Amino acid sequence: MNNQLQYGKITLRPLEPSDIDLLYQWENNIEVWEVSNTKTPFSKHILAQYLIESAKDIYETKQLRLVIQNEKMEAVGTVDLFDFEPYHQRAGVGVLIHNKNDRNKGYASNALQALANYSLEVLGLKQLYANITTDNTNSIQLFGKCGYLKSGIKKDWIKTSSGWKDEILFQKILT
Repeated sequence: MNNQLQYGKITLRPLEPSDIDLLYQWENNIEVWEVSNTKTPFSKHILAQYLIESAKDIYETKQLRLVIQNEKMEAVGTVDLFDFEPYHQRAGVGVLIHNKNDRNKGYASNALQALANYSLEVLGLKQLYANITTDNTNSIQLFGKCGYLKSGIKKDWIKTSSGWKDEILFQKILT
């Protein structure tokens, strides 16, 4: 496996067809829909098609999802690059540690560092960014700890069932 896809306690790996049940469980968890901007559940058929598409090159699909594996090689979450812009050398980042018992163990910060290394050394990106609602204190702390800097606030950006939320734009310049 590529060294850039390992860091600390984790290894990042591509999606496999055998991940369909895991993706079905994770993608259909209503608790994370707000942060993933999901509005409807995913069928296994749609996820199977997504798995086929995920084998395509990031330059074609403009996105990449990798599974985060812990020291025991168990899948604990995913990390994503999206809105990949090779000309502007940037991409958006998202991370999910699904099981609450797996959170606060360093998996997400290790995954973000591995993804930053891969983005710089393999993809040649200059920067990564993340969009986080102002009430998501865990993600704000995580991305801050990982070297992302707050660069702006988008007012009333995310509509929720309880009203509008502001969203913070975080950027990390890769060096």
